[in-house]
Amino acid sequence: MRTISLVSALALSVATVAAPATAQAQLNPSAAAGVHTDLPRVAHPSHYTIAITPDAKALTFTGTSSVDLEVTEATPALTLHALDLKIANATLTPEGGATMPVTVTMDEKSQTATFTAAAPLKPGKYRLDTSYSGIINTQANGLFALDYPDKVTGKDVRGLFTQFEAPDARRFAPMFDEPIYKATFDLSAVVPATQMAVSNMPIAKEEPLAGGMKRVTFGTSPKMSSYLLFFGLGDWERLTKEAMPGVQAGIVAPKGSGEQARFALDELAPLIPYYSEYFGQPYPLPKIDNVAAPGQSQFFSAMENWGAILTFERILLNDPAITSAAARQNIVTTQAHEVAHQWFGNLVTMAWWEDLWLNEGFASWMETKATAHFHPDWFPLLERVNGRDAAMGLDGFKTTHPIVQEIKTVDETNQAFDAITYQKGEAVISMLEAFAGENVWRDGLRAYMRDHKFGNTRSKDLWQAIEKAGAPGLTAIATDFTTKPGIPLVKVTGMTCKKGIATLNLEQSEFSVDRKDEVAAKPQQWRVPLIVSAGSGEPVRTILDGGKATVTVNGCGPIVINAGQLGYYRSLYTPQMLTSLKKAMPTLQPVDQMGLIADNLALSASGYQPYGPSFDLLAAIPGNANPVVLSNAFNDFVGAWRVLDKDPAAQKKLYGKVASTYKPRLMALGFEPKAGEPLRDADLRSTLIAGFGTMGDADVVAEARRRFAMLASNPKALDGPLKTTWLNIVARNATKADWDAIKGLAAASNSAVERQFLYTLLGRPADASLAKAARDLALTDAPGKTTSAAMIVASAGLHPDETYDFALANRARIESLVDAQSRVTFIAGLGSQSNDPAMIEKLKAFKATVPAEASRPVDRVIGVLTEKARTRPLFVKGLTDWQNAKGK
Repeated sequence: MRTISLVSALALSVATVAAPATAQAQLNPSAAAGVHTDLPRVAHPSHYTIAITPDAKALTFTGTSSVDLEVTEATPALTLHALDLKIANATLTPEGGATMPVTVTMDEKSQTATFTAAAPLKPGKYRLDTSYSGIINTQANGLFALDYPDKVTGKDVRGLFTQFEAPDARRFAPMFDEPIYKATFDLSAVVPATQMAVSNMPIAKEEPLAGGMKRVTFGTSPKMSSYLLFFGLGDWERLTKEAMPGVQAGIVAPKGSGEQARFALDELAPLIPYYSEYFGQPYPLPKIDNVAAPGQSQFFSAMENWGAILTFERILLNDPAITSAAARQNIVTTQAHEVAHQWFGNLVTMAWWEDLWLNEGFASWMETKATAHFHPDWFPLLERVNGRDAAMGLDGFKTTHPIVQEIKTVDETNQAFDAITYQKGEAVISMLEAFAGENVWRDGLRAYMRDHKFGNTRSKDLWQAIEKAGAPGLTAIATDFTTKPGIPLVKVTGMTCKKGIATLNLEQSEFSVDRKDEVAAKPQQWRVPLIVSAGSGEPVRTILDGGKATVTVNGCGPIVINAGQLGYYRSLYTPQMLTSLKKAMPTLQPVDQMGLIADNLALSASGYQPYGPSFDLLAAIPGNANPVVLSNAFNDFVGAWRVLDKDPAAQKKLYGKVASTYKPRLMALGFEPKAGEPLRDADLRSTLIAGFGTMGDADVVAEARRRFAMLASNPKALDGPLKTTWLNIVARNATKADWDAIKGLAAASNSAVERQFLYTLLGRPADASLAKAARDLALTDAPGKTTSAAMIVASAGLHPDETYDFALANRARIESLVDAQSRVTFIAGLGSQSNDPAMIEKLKAFKATVPAEASRPVDRVIGVLTEKARTRPLFVKGLTDWQNAKGK
């Protein structure tokens, strides 16, 4: 799953039970550690037969389910998960015996249904049959509906989709809804004859029924966890091509999408043979579809259902009228992530949600590796620095958690989808791959896939496979970085250089944002793999173990103690070394340029060193730098400009410095896209236009207004990859007339993606009255049920305090606009951009209204705001002092 995190904008194979005596140990590898799981460990499923009849108009469905299961020890009843289901009838049939009625007891709190027969059940095989009804949601939980404009007529139509991760398959049928309970699935549905139905497997049979209906029966799925089941229905079309012999790739999209699906399909198909070869296991299904859902979620952007990925349309279809260069790249990376899950997560699945990172961290790592394979000119490996820094942005606070974390409840499961699981997971895997070597690492992964396919694992199973492939010592390092929260800090305490050989004295401590005194007194210790470079020759690889080390390296500098930025740690240099690095900055490798800036800005912000050296490094990035490096550095300066909002003179001075370095690059690129230009140049153009627009650059703002005025006579005048960029600038500076014009364009658009974007723009004006009008409009039906939440988030960008107060005043209505799993995160995140200390107290009051196990997102925002209140004045002083000292 690809997630969307509001807070991050801040800153052994376990097989199916074989015998009753080993049932608990095999099904719940965490039981010995006291980790709570929902279901009694007395039975497990082997096969589900589910038939549903959805009523899309009424937003309800009926269903029948037959579960073949094995009772592994005597029990008075069977308990399965069930949520928002009304079970009308249930029977239980023992193998070779007579069917018997059972009573059903629903428990809403535990989200379960208990089936009790007249006498206790003996070990053996049974079939549980139920008939039931359920609801179709309007947010992405369980079976849900999305309304969108038909691409040709503009008339609203409705599509149905499912979203079951983490714990929502129980909204579709009574299930053993935990990842350890793998089973095969037969799914059928009675649907309108004119519509297309999609599931994990191809359609095995279609039967015409009376009243313009048909029964669609899908092929039997492989053995899989319940959260991977998928069903979709709508007025759709499917574009296909062969991915490899026996496997068809398809993009399923709303009718009229046509060639908009071609780019995604051409990127999807090659991933199947690439991953099949890399993992040493052929893709086991006959097809791989990616289904375009014309809506959005505040929790996720795509989901890896086996054979039927779900991706929101704005991240899957390539519409020349509105798709930007960054969006085209996102199509590729999102698909690479979800297709990687077809192996890491689907073929081999974590035994329990505490090892969610085995799914998400590896899919994130593999998405980058695959993108680098197919599109090296996009420099995707550089993005790992940004991902690592995003993870450290959470990991440096006391509210962090280990990669492998204790999960007890549904709320805790939902909160596990964060930057620690994804980006820290990817960063640690990258470090471990570098330690093991690419070939050994791949050989270990292949053995892991071979030995555990169609089964469940824990982290230690992977480490054992890699070690066995030829990486002794990896388990100890991996255990340190996956079971301990926080970030190592590697400090250079001294350096000498004689006869061309540098000797470094290194010390390992712990980096922290909000508990520095505590970690200084008693820092955690990690075994830290180091790659140290002196600018030429082969880097030195060593392990910093025990807190201190002496490293010698050929060459006297510039020294980089995390060369290639593959280590998950912050690097603290001496002042003299930073001076050397500043001089060498233009000639360093792009990845080291990015990593050094990220590290040093974070170290300065947290009080480990002054701000001056960090701004020196940032300013040393030349205007002709790698486009990814330049985009990052430019955005850092734009962020600094925003912080100076109380000092227009300082802002003007900083703008002058930024313009002198970056405006020539923009002028060289020009305001118009060029045919055949590198994607990264196109993306850099958009980044520079957006940033200069934010800073009020006269040329850029005037150009945005000129282009916007053209829409009055030609609604397609802005069509192209920069449409969203120019309109964002207009929206930020919008007058009432501009706002009304954007609103009219939104209402008239036949494109679901464009309509969502335009409505969201209405929340972005700096004008407080227009932002309020957007919030009020978001509570109407006009924007669409999945767009309103995005409008409110947009309003929070420049008006966080007013938006947060609005959300609390309309809490029930706001929560109905957001996926159930992200409601607490959503509301807390609205206040995350506030500079008013009063917001901290508001959030504390909000925290008191949510369950304790759901409060982590609130604590995170409180921690960030608390630290921001302390450091913002220091940042402003550090930046203005630096500018004054440099005469800039």
